[in-house]
Amino acid sequence: MLNLIVLFACGLVMATASANDSTPKTVKPEPGALKAGAAPTPAKKQAPLPPAAQRAKEEQEEIDLSTRIAERLAELRAKQAARVAAAARAKKAAEAKRRQEAQAAAAPKNGTYWAYEGEFGPANWANINSAWAKCAAGTRQSPIDLRDGIKVDLEQIAFDYRPSLFNEVDNGHTIQVTVGGGNFITVGGNTYELQEFHFHRPSEERINGKGTEMVIHLMHRSAAGEQAVVAVLLERGTANNLIQTVWNHLPLEKYVAVSPSIVIDVNEVLPARRDYFTYMGSLTTPPCSEGVLWIVMKQPMQVSPAQMALFSRLYPLNARPAQPSHGRVIKESN
Repeated sequence: MLNLIVLFACGLVMATASANDSTPKTVKPEPGALKAGAAPTPAKKQAPLPPAAQRAKEEQEEIDLSTRIAERLAELRAKQAARVAAAARAKKAAEAKRRQEAQAAAAPKNGTYWAYEGEFGPANWANINSAWAKCAAGTRQSPIDLRDGIKVDLEQIAFDYRPSLFNEVDNGHTIQVTVGGGNFITVGGNTYELQEFHFHRPSEERINGKGTEMVIHLMHRSAAGEQAVVAVLLERGTANNLIQTVWNHLPLEKYVAVSPSIVIDVNEVLPARRDYFTYMGSLTTPPCSEGVLWIVMKQPMQVSPAQMALFSRLYPLNARPAQPSHGRVIKESN
């Protein structure tokens, strides 16, 4: 090792000397340094070390060099070990984060707040609550665009509505009116009792791509718990008596129900012509439960512009977008 260092040093010295020799220099003798014909004073030579001392010096130099190399290697190993440890910690933290995210994704969600726009809107309903999975995964969701209906001789719906007491509430999504018992429809051999009705703007239902400014949904339930919805499209025209009565008794605060001491007759929102579309669908609000019988009346009912405007001030948009039909059968009365 030392011999290699010595050889390298000698080569460097020779290269330096050669470079120095290639550049001539004029040396001015100091005054009185030399006289003409005077012989130069010979340089003093350093006395060589005894062989034993020379060997001891070389051995010490080798020891010093080995020590510096060992220290440098130890420093490099320590830095490498630190980098490996940091990478291991980062990997462990990333794996822990992935496990937490996976557990959070798999954990049941139980949110209750939903809306018609933004991060809590229809596209994200299924992510808010685990019980609302059908809102995204269902194959019989409502509403749908009613196209290519199969025209058949559908039976007439038997409406048995009578004047009833009611209460109404602004539930944060619409104006909902709950009616007293004793109001029924019969269709397909099944009887369903009217539970409540509410409003959407614009209409959730479309017929051949065309909707109306509003729609009223009449929600029914059978003794066996099956659900049926009658949808009546609302368009601008003359005022509707039933809707005006509902508007006259609007609650002053959300979520606070009022119970007027008068009766309403739901027949006042039914069209004279009872032709309809029918298909199997779902609720149009969470939890989007399927197996709901839908009956969409063909003939719209009229509502005055002022009545439309009043609801639009409360709910300018509270309609779920149309959902894929997935090849469902749609029947249409002749």
